[in-house]
Amino acid sequence: MSEQKGMFGASGTGDTSGYGGLERSSYSPTSASRPYGSYFDDVADELEKAFPEFSDAIEKVVVDRGELTLHIKRDRLFEVAKTLRDTETLRFEVCLGVSGVHYPSDKDRELHAVYELLSMTHNRRIRLEVSVSESDPHLPSLVEVWAGTNWHEREAYDMFGIIFDGHPALTRILMPDDWQGYPQRKDYPLGGIPVEYIGATVPAPDNRRSYR
Repeated sequence: MSEQKGMFGASGTGDTSGYGGLERSSYSPTSASRPYGSYFDDVADELEKAFPEFSDAIEKVVVDRGELTLHIKRDRLFEVAKTLRDTETLRFEVCLGVSGVHYPSDKDRELHAVYELLSMTHNRRIRLEVSVSESDPHLPSLVEVWAGTNWHEREAYDMFGIIFDGHPALTRILMPDDWQGYPQRKDYPLGGIPVEYIGATVPAPDNRRSYR
């Protein structure tokens, strides 16, 4: 009898599809140092003028794969956002979206909100990232700064449970109002039923999903 490996039923790879062929190593870029390159130094210069105690507002600056990410402290998010929008040499007039991310192993920083910003005036893009804990998932709403974040913040709340203080109507947008839990958190149960495939049985998603 032949034995097949690397298909359905594989475990220990982090692959949640049931295929078992995916293996990925984790990667977390570290803080960058000057010069950042491109227009990234110009952005940092303007923020340093606005926030002389730079580290009180920006936790770290990451330059990775040609993109700039500013990790912002929660209590300074609103100020930083207004500065990026209103400073003439920055003019990030558009927030393209608010994405939630769940890192269960990132103690006291399990939930991250990511903001993609666009300056149409200067044709530039940057990213903001803010982290909060599952036990205190509050962030200031940026609807007052970028009105278009209204629905995006509602989706991040609906899917991840991030609470945007000051939002004009923070209600679920995809799930029913009485839905329990936050479906895109990694510890959310998937449910499902076993499926037979060419003589093999693939367990239901909630029995094969693992983030250990």
